[in-house]
Amino acid sequence: MLASGSPRRRHLLSELGLELEVRPQHLDESTLPGEDPAAYVQRLAEAKARTDCRPGELVLGADTTVVLDGVILGKPRHAEEAREMLTALTGRRHEVLSGVALARRVDGALECVSLVERSEVEIAMTPREIDWYVASSEWIDKAGAYAIQGLGSLFVPGSYGSHSNVVGLPLGALRDLFERLGEDLLAWLSPG
Repeated sequence: MLASGSPRRRHLLSELGLELEVRPQHLDESTLPGEDPAAYVQRLAEAKARTDCRPGELVLGADTTVVLDGVILGKPRHAEEAREMLTALTGRRHEVLSGVALARRVDGALECVSLVERSEVEIAMTPREIDWYVASSEWIDKAGAYAIQGLGSLFVPGSYGSHSNVVGLPLGALRDLFERLGEDLLAWLSPG
């Protein structure tokens, strides 16, 4: 089960051949006082995975955010905020953090394992390109106001680390989480 409504995560998992039920969890995603970005995404991923975990299923929770100079850049609320974020990001390297958690309920006990994946991204945009990108509306519902897999890829001269992490779900981390729970990831996948 995927505890996320993200179409990007759903797409990444379906490309692996993972058949899943989608049950988005609607949580308060406010940061806690003094909470650093890595602890923030890990806490949210764990909360999503634990919230509706039923016997006999594995629940995957994830949360991704963009971090510049230690400050979380969430999803912009309007075009002007998207423009401000892109202006701040351009010409600089920033982090993309994803918290990923996998939970299961066995004999009434809830088990949950989690991790945080880090990638770095560079964005290079002129003011004209920022205006064009904001007009495209691709920034809507995207942390940091861009999507590396879409039109935004035109303005990314470099990324370092897991590409799927920047999209919204570090696929390489799934194997680790399955192993830590004693599950065989390949048994859950449909080849070809």
